[in-house]
Amino acid sequence: MNANWMTHLARAEGEPLRPPAFVISLDFELHWGMSDIVTTPEHPYVRRLLGARRAVPAMLDLFRERHIHATWATVGYLFAENRETLTRFSPRRRPRYTNPARDNYRLEIGDDEASDPLHYARSLIDLIARTPGQEIASHTFSHYYCHEDGQTPEDFKADLEAAKAIAEHAGHQVTSLVLPRNQVDEAYLAPMREAGFRCYRGNPQRAGFQSKYHNAAPTRALRLLDSYIDLTGHHGTKWRDLEGDPLNIPASMFLRPRWGVAQLDALRLRRIKMAMRRAAKRGEIFHLWWHPHNFGGDTDANLRDLAVIIGYFQALSIEYGMRSMSMGEVLMRHEQARATPSTT
Repeated sequence: MNANWMTHLARAEGEPLRPPAFVISLDFELHWGMSDIVTTPEHPYVRRLLGARRAVPAMLDLFRERHIHATWATVGYLFAENRETLTRFSPRRRPRYTNPARDNYRLEIGDDEASDPLHYARSLIDLIARTPGQEIASHTFSHYYCHEDGQTPEDFKADLEAAKAIAEHAGHQVTSLVLPRNQVDEAYLAPMREAGFRCYRGNPQRAGFQSKYHNAAPTRALRLLDSYIDLTGHHGTKWRDLEGDPLNIPASMFLRPRWGVAQLDALRLRRIKMAMRRAAKRGEIFHLWWHPHNFGGDTDANLRDLAVIIGYFQALSIEYGMRSMSMGEVLMRHEQARATPSTT
């Protein structure tokens, strides 16, 4: 979309370029994001990974019906239609993780999506791309770990270049990035920029996320409790606080799947809705994220919860002018507003 045209449209409709925003990003990875945990075909979580293949079309139907925009950060491997394509686009320079369990290049995979639905997803990517308002983004090529020993920023840049190339092969120009396991490191911002990424999802500015070791057990426990009880605040982001090149669009909350315990599930939804309302009232960005495989079990119930959240957003849209945006749309509006100081 032409930037001047969008600016004109926003002004013509009387809408500010930077209204309160409801942003969704999804980490689309299937087994590539769980290979260090799901190590055998008999692992019980395989059912949830396969269930993601049903959850993705169902979420897209909901997004289409409710006019919800979202960013799908997709592992580069998933763009390949077959093993030959995957081999052709795999980078020659690869990380040498000290922990071999992190190395996805070690995996034995099938020939194509029909024979190996855990490691290929071209048909689902095409479905996402055909759905209005959906942005195809990157989750790196190989589900790259920026905080693991045995890899370098140069390895990371090679991975990102491969991710861009295989996405372009599939017909997509990806400019938004989500880092696996949320392993954000300032030393890796320059390779992101050099590879052509213009924005990324940063970590929330709150306890439990700001350390390189934020996956340690105590901080993970804090984040778990914080999903149900307000321990660290609501975590909307003011438009004027967006910064960096590439632009940091921080996450607000992770949408955890249902536990199946009515009281806990109700607390989780209440926590999210309270944070959304606060962001809407303050003109902020609320950025919700999850993995499609989080909906791979108890899919229908998780979709009903998502419908509740979207319904609440629609009420906030009427009351406060909150708008659904992808990460790329946040970047576009941010840049246009900076170029047009008179906008709000």
